[in-house]
Amino acid sequence: MNENNTFGMPDAPDHELPMLTTHQANRLRALAAPYTQEGHTHFLHNLAQKCRQAPQEHWPEMVAGHFGRLAEAGNGDESAAELLRGVHARLIPTDSLTPEIAGAMSYARVVAEGLVFAYSLDMPTSVRMLTDPDVERAGIEELGQAAYANLMRVPVEHDEVPTEGGAVLHSLYGDSPFVASKALYLSETVRQVTDESLPDAGALFVVPTRHLLAYHPIADGSVADAINALAAYGLGAYEDGPGSLSPRVYWWHQGRLTSITVIDHDTLSFSLQPPPELLGRLKGLVRLDRAGRLDTATAAKAPDVAALTHATADAIAGLTDDPAGLGDAFASALTLAHAHCAADPKASHVDTWDAWAVSAQLGTALFTGASAQKCWLGEDMVPQLPETPATPPAQARAWLDAFYVALACREKDRADRLCQVPLEVLRQDDSVDAYVLHWIDTLQTYWSERPIDDVVTKLLATMETSHPESLTHTPKDFADLIDYQPVALFHRLIARDHDAFTKALADAVDHHRTYWGDSSAPRARVALGVLAMTSLAYDYGFPVDMPQPYLPTCLLNRARIEEIPAA
Repeated sequence: MNENNTFGMPDAPDHELPMLTTHQANRLRALAAPYTQEGHTHFLHNLAQKCRQAPQEHWPEMVAGHFGRLAEAGNGDESAAELLRGVHARLIPTDSLTPEIAGAMSYARVVAEGLVFAYSLDMPTSVRMLTDPDVERAGIEELGQAAYANLMRVPVEHDEVPTEGGAVLHSLYGDSPFVASKALYLSETVRQVTDESLPDAGALFVVPTRHLLAYHPIADGSVADAINALAAYGLGAYEDGPGSLSPRVYWWHQGRLTSITVIDHDTLSFSLQPPPELLGRLKGLVRLDRAGRLDTATAAKAPDVAALTHATADAIAGLTDDPAGLGDAFASALTLAHAHCAADPKASHVDTWDAWAVSAQLGTALFTGASAQKCWLGEDMVPQLPETPATPPAQARAWLDAFYVALACREKDRADRLCQVPLEVLRQDDSVDAYVLHWIDTLQTYWSERPIDDVVTKLLATMETSHPESLTHTPKDFADLIDYQPVALFHRLIARDHDAFTKALADAVDHHRTYWGDSSAPRARVALGVLAMTSLAYDYGFPVDMPQPYLPTCLLNRARIEEIPAA
């Protein structure tokens, strides 16, 4: 396809058959004309795709063979039983529907930009689209039920395709021309093929040809890499064919298909523009992953602590030239602190404490600024944190991490300073759900020793907005099993209910185990929010059994707590 030619010139893409030039498409129509004089409507897209890959001297026999198979398939005189036995729900490209064909299939409907839902009859030697008389003969309800059941019986092969960025694409493929049409019922298809359910946010997918469906569940921040990988994968397969269907990337969510690809037909350029609802979800997941809060493909392997230590030291040293890297340096230090607890779950070693202490230094500096100070990461690594201005970023989850670390390290002054960060700044973070901001408001109100009635009011707002139906950014299992547990503990803490706190703590530890399973991700090692709330409870004289899984004993009981350079 020559993109530089003026539209309409002989070697420019044909408007209805863009896989061919105008000259080639006209020749194909001329070859097909003798076979289409009986008043029947026929699709030429699949035939055009095959002809594009063959020398033109072979086209006459290919056209003859194509229409010969259609003739053997019959002319729409099948019985209702035969129609129900062979009908399949099918996706077809919108540009294949000429006015004549569309007029014969008034039941068909557009389900997403570039895709039309229709019924197709699968026969031994060919496949044909059903027309309105066919639908009337079989009955629209009966036909719909049979089309769904037959489609779900179509066999597919399943492969996992890793990408350079670490995301994994799932590829479903097969000989059947109905494989891609399974995207209509993607949730059921995924469950059928993998025995897993799609996340609440759904999945991104491509259907470049009728034989191929590739998707990526929207479960974590790896979606940032997956979206571009899907776009490239889908466009390449669409251009290669045969049986091209759509070059677009789509979002499947609660049974709806939405194109997130925008095509400029004048320049033949493609861009990805997720709708606001999806964009909010993607931003929330990427922000979660940035600090290693979610178990992703890139975080699945246990990190090299020595390499991570050097990376953290380098990140701190680089702040003199690039102060904007403080957020990344904090995330790296906190990942290091968690990673140390894999080999040192009690946090009894000096190197482990150093990592936690540096996390407290960087977390506070990120939001409140700091004077110049040394950051100990080992005898031979003591990078200098330069003097940092107080310019808090709109990163609500990073604030929570910084506050949790300050509590676990018993850094009251740092916690005081963090609670002076204006909530209005953190509310500018559009990657989090409302309950996260209400929770921060609750903590700031409590720590600032405001009336307990104010604290309770804000706590109730946190609980109410954390219900599953209120979530638009956070995965429901993460919100329930991880984010909500410190809230539940805080509720028992301010009530001074020791027994209820003990039970809530056991639940929180169990939920952490349930969420992370056997993951090697650093965040799996320590339940940070739970550790913070339990540290408060311990200091308030609550009975806390030790050791507790995922709660480093030497932090919890203050045995390893040492002085940290003043902020």
